[in-house]
Amino acid sequence: MSELKKTPLYELHLELGAKMVEFTGYSMPVQYSLGVIKEHNHTRQKAGLFDVSHMGQAWLIGESQSKVANQLEKLLPAEIEGLASGKQQYSQLLNENGGVLDDLIVTKPAEERYNDRLYMVVNAGCKDADYALMSEKLNGVKVLRLEDRAQIALQGPKAVDCLAKIVSGVENMKFMTFKCFSYNEHELLISRSGYTGEDGYEISIPENIAIEFTKKLLEMEDVEPIGLGARDSLRLEAGLCLYGNDLNETISPIDAGLLWSIGKRRRTEGGFTGSEKILKQIKSGVDKKRVGLNIEGKMPCRAGTEIFVGDKKVGIITSGGFGPTVNRPVAMAYIDKEFSAIDTDVVLKVRNKEIIAKICKMPFSKKTYVR
Repeated sequence: MSELKKTPLYELHLELGAKMVEFTGYSMPVQYSLGVIKEHNHTRQKAGLFDVSHMGQAWLIGESQSKVANQLEKLLPAEIEGLASGKQQYSQLLNENGGVLDDLIVTKPAEERYNDRLYMVVNAGCKDADYALMSEKLNGVKVLRLEDRAQIALQGPKAVDCLAKIVSGVENMKFMTFKCFSYNEHELLISRSGYTGEDGYEISIPENIAIEFTKKLLEMEDVEPIGLGARDSLRLEAGLCLYGNDLNETISPIDAGLLWSIGKRRRTEGGFTGSEKILKQIKSGVDKKRVGLNIEGKMPCRAGTEIFVGDKKVGIITSGGFGPTVNRPVAMAYIDKEFSAIDTDVVLKVRNKEIIAKICKMPFSKKTYVR
């Protein structure tokens, strides 16, 4: 087994007493001294700080932003050419059958010095394959991976007040916007976004000042370090997909209920990898749907749990666990379309036990983005 990779914040995690685990080839903190439930609740109530440096950051550089966007639209179903300056777009990298190879964020910087490039962040476990594919398929575009940067996420209702104390101007940003800031003569790439359902920011930092900057935030009373355990329960309560669980190469964005992420122009003209399947699904519908589950009792039902109506298996849970904010088990699943209506009763089979659940809307916890 190869040695685990370390993020620029690795030594800080050890200093903070984190329990470290393997995650996508990296040694990452799963929790700190507060424990998962208190970390989760602290993020919902104040501000949680996450190390997301394992994610894949890159510049996509070409003759102009427009020409880079034009090439990128060959691979992604989002409308990249029409993206406003300083805005971000969630999208997916698809295979020929419309399955999701990865989900990602693409950004059009507003700064004039970056008028030849777009910024992209992809999932850690997919980044090598993603950027190799883009290097091969995007004509006239250089993929410049940002290996010398850390990335943190600051999430929660107090995130804006805390970050604004050391980076003036972030308070004026809106959800899914992006801007470059200066900190002690170092450039920070900051977006008002995240993966918890809370207001907050993702901050790309030069690795040589990553620990200094992170410590400055952690010195604030409202900020606590948060591990992967709470990150998962937070995004699950927010009804957000995790690649490898709720999205994979056999699941399309339409199956996953992500039609909103496919540009209106792209829904008619196609022209991206997998578009034939995607346009057919948009027109004719899908066989399965991603749904939420309200589960009776207190037993969490994990990924892989089978779902039945009578003796018929109708679906499977892809993400499940205990939701501290709602104080009950929560789960996402893919269900045969005919059984996917809200309030449909289903049975979950867990270790020879039968647990009653109902199909429900998501998110389980209200999102608080600043739009």
